[in-house]
Amino acid sequence: MTSALELQPAVTARAPAKVNLELGVGPRRDDGYHDLATVYQAVGLHDDVTAAPADEWGCTVTGRDAGSVPTDEGNLALVAARLLAERSGARQPVHLSIHKQIPVAGGMAGGSADAAAALVACQELWSVAMERDELDRLAAEVGSDVPFLLHGGTAVGSGRGELVTPVLAQGTYHWVFVPVPGEGLSTPEVYAAFDARHEGRRVSEPTPGAEVMSAVRSGDPSALAAALSNDLQPDAVALQPRIGEIIGAALEFGALAAIVSGSGPTVAALASGQEAAIDLAVSLTASGAAEDVLRATGPVHGAQVLPTPRLT
Repeated sequence: MTSALELQPAVTARAPAKVNLELGVGPRRDDGYHDLATVYQAVGLHDDVTAAPADEWGCTVTGRDAGSVPTDEGNLALVAARLLAERSGARQPVHLSIHKQIPVAGGMAGGSADAAAALVACQELWSVAMERDELDRLAAEVGSDVPFLLHGGTAVGSGRGELVTPVLAQGTYHWVFVPVPGEGLSTPEVYAAFDARHEGRRVSEPTPGAEVMSAVRSGDPSALAAALSNDLQPDAVALQPRIGEIIGAALEFGALAAIVSGSGPTVAALASGQEAAIDLAVSLTASGAAEDVLRATGPVHGAQVLPTPRLT
């Protein structure tokens, strides 16, 4: 029988979604990836992951789009936890309970957020002493967006997005996200369309634009709106024209700008402030232009352990 002293409490960690303020895509590399120059911003839509000691590895998923998330070895949070166990020598299997708020397959890195949360939860649960640089390298093995979601805030991503450099940013930005109904766009599908569109043409190596860097330092949402860009947007819209319709509706109802989030299909609309974001969300749903909207602000912190509730 296990004594009370041997029992370890479960640990819950929270990780945010991301939006790409700028996404520059370079030529296809030999390994199949593309070089990217992106400016990430973490936004206040979160997934929570609870890691609890168990007799065998496993996970369950609740919350938004839960039925669309794999619970087998294809789950990124489970992949991340098992990789951390392998590298750290931890022998205690865990059961991961994932509660989702971030849209699934929407270009907002929900799976990567789960992986980042699983890493910090399991690191705490197992008392793993690992430097952040080492954890970043491990996270990059799990997925390109995972290192950024460990950091949060605003940052430049290079390589395939996994090399993260924090950016000094000011202000709070108010976003309205519109998950596009229907089948999500797979990232490989969108990049394949990008490659087909550029076949026979030279694709330049991407670099972060001076405009977006200046805008996030200024804290001016209008300046940021003018600098938002996504090289994958034409391809996402071509594959799912409904995206273009929602972008047009968001602009019509007062958004400063609207772009595809990552590889899509979620549309990210930037508002001038909190009241404008509320008005935009109401207009989009009341008009029937959007079935569902989510409001969030950014930037926010990256993955972090949540305090354990006190028992009274």
